[in-house]
Amino acid sequence: MPVILQTSLLLIASNVFMTFAWYAHLKNLNDKPWWIAALLSWGIALFEYLLQVPANRIGYTELSLAQLKILQEVITLAVFVPFAVLYMQQPVKLDYLWAGLCLLGAVYFIFRGG
Repeated sequence: MPVILQTSLLLIASNVFMTFAWYAHLKNLNDKPWWIAALLSWGIALFEYLLQVPANRIGYTELSLAQLKILQEVITLAVFVPFAVLYMQQPVKLDYLWAGLCLLGAVYFIFRGG
């Protein structure tokens, strides 16, 4: 499997855990003390790191650090928008499109040859 694909798949899975760790407590635990949310979030975040660290190590064999970071940001937005809309029941905003277009520009500049 190509390195970029391995890295992307691991980062996608990592970002699912990250997004739930960072934001799901706002919906599910808003009536609990913050430290309970923090402990549960840290537990979820462990799985994020178990996927993110190998993803970055694999990716760094062929990608630059800047390429890894831009790839991470694009994946973060691609995971966050469906999470916000479907799970958190937030309205779709045109700003998501503009942010996505800006990230596409970042992808172009960071991955172009030269």
